[in-house]
Amino acid sequence: MNNHRQLTGKTALYGIIGFPVTHSLSPVMQNAALHAGGIDGIYLPFPVLPEELSAAVAGLRALQVQGWNVTIPYKTAIMPLLDELAPTAQEAGAVNTVVNCNGRLVGHNTDGDGLISSLKRDLGVELSGANVLLVGAGGAARGALAALCRSGVRSVQVVNRTAAAAQALMQRFQAQFPAVIIRSCVINDLLPDLLAQSDLVINATSLGMAGEIIPGLDLAQLPGHATVCDMVYAPPLTPLVQLARSSGLQAANGLGMLAAQGERAFLLWHGHAPVPGCMETALVEYLDRLAKP
Repeated sequence: MNNHRQLTGKTALYGIIGFPVTHSLSPVMQNAALHAGGIDGIYLPFPVLPEELSAAVAGLRALQVQGWNVTIPYKTAIMPLLDELAPTAQEAGAVNTVVNCNGRLVGHNTDGDGLISSLKRDLGVELSGANVLLVGAGGAARGALAALCRSGVRSVQVVNRTAAAAQALMQRFQAQFPAVIIRSCVINDLLPDLLAQSDLVINATSLGMAGEIIPGLDLAQLPGHATVCDMVYAPPLTPLVQLARSSGLQAANGLGMLAAQGERAFLLWHGHAPVPGCMETALVEYLDRLAKP
């Protein structure tokens, strides 16, 4: 990517809000896509303190920022600050993409469809009739659960560190998707037979970013055909992916999902898809450079 392209008064502004946000790879892939598409725009990270979220959203609107992504911890907190929620955001109960439509802020959720795309493309997962174990009950888990239910899975076991959040997620989605069996439990109460019945395990928490393992998750109990998806993408080889592969299981990190949800956000902002493959290529090249001494 040419880092010396000319910025002018016509350059459109895009970005991502979160706290922290310095670890985000979205600027890498979105700026690569802007450049590949010949679009006069730039994508920047905006760190926003929790007590300043409302002011930040008002500021982004006032500055006519054309669109932005939303990451931890604001995927649900931003919802009442927007003018409209698209069906994907309403269904998931979380927003990861905002489109500024001439001053009207519309929230979308591209996480779920990005996850489904990655599961099929990177792991060859057949979701119809599958039994899924979903770790987490936050904004990322909401988007994942909505998309999984839309994809025709048989069941989803939601496991979380706190029972209340997992139960609330289960109850909300069970009402929306009565054909899907949705259960919840605390991660430490996860029984071997639940793992033995799982076709797919998804980590929808931030555990692994700092090298943590997920306590109580014994991958040795999974059947041999099971696959593992870790939404964490930095480091590329997360503890969960490493454990899964050492157990002979197919596993992928969140890089494919990150690119796929980013492609959908790009489409919402620009009205057309990015150059095929440019986002994932930019991510892989960037991470390869970081890994070199």
